[in-house]
Amino acid sequence: MQELQVILLISSRKELPMTKPTLRPDERIDQLYSQDIQIIQSPEVFAFSLDAVLLAAFAKLPARATSRTVDLCAGNGAVGLFMSHRTKGQIAEVELQPRLADMARRSIALNGLDDHMTVYQGDLAQVNQWIPKDSVDVVTCNPPYFEDLPDSQKNPNQYLAIARHEITTNLATIVATTSGLLKMNGKAYFVHRPDRLLQLLTLMGQHRLAPKRIRLVYPKPGKEANMVLVEAIKDGKPGGLRFPAPLTVYDATGNYQAEVKRLLYG
Repeated sequence: MQELQVILLISSRKELPMTKPTLRPDERIDQLYSQDIQIIQSPEVFAFSLDAVLLAAFAKLPARATSRTVDLCAGNGAVGLFMSHRTKGQIAEVELQPRLADMARRSIALNGLDDHMTVYQGDLAQVNQWIPKDSVDVVTCNPPYFEDLPDSQKNPNQYLAIARHEITTNLATIVATTSGLLKMNGKAYFVHRPDRLLQLLTLMGQHRLAPKRIRLVYPKPGKEANMVLVEAIKDGKPGGLRFPAPLTVYDATGNYQAEVKRLLYG
């Protein structure tokens, strides 16, 4: 979860289902208008950012009902929810923090996706107690972006600190877990910071993940990239790495560029 990322303030005002979920005092229901998806958020605990929307759009999911997708570091379930309309298969979300896992479950119910999505609350390193090795078609992950260094400044809010820093997991564990879950030729999708791209690619090479597509994301014209999207194939053939056209979020006047506007609002 990127530290300096614009939070999407898109509070829903549409009619809710007959059974409205019980919200805690600090929670609200927001909506991603482009997909008619509602999601329970809390500024005190977790609210998805643009990186979740971009990762969900970047990932390619099999449409078939027998497919299985896993979202690691799921937070409040944003990435899985935003991908749900693109597959008839099952989507599993894995989240360590009980409060966030509970928010994800209630959002799944809010959208009527209980038969389509499951939340597992626990350490992703123990994911095989729920999901067998070599059984998954797609793994996505929006991991903590920052290493847990002795001198790193962390948010005093523990929920946000864990989401942004590698306090409870790290990139090596995430990549190893991803590879272990995937079938041969299964696909992995990551969003991360460009300054950690080399580390990510090195770890992928150590765990049978061949990078196939890399897209840089820029906040606005003239600025350095602040996100990178990576697609990899387990046991994929070497070579064939593609670099799609970069994505710039804002134009020079501070308005969303057309592609981002479409992803947010349809």
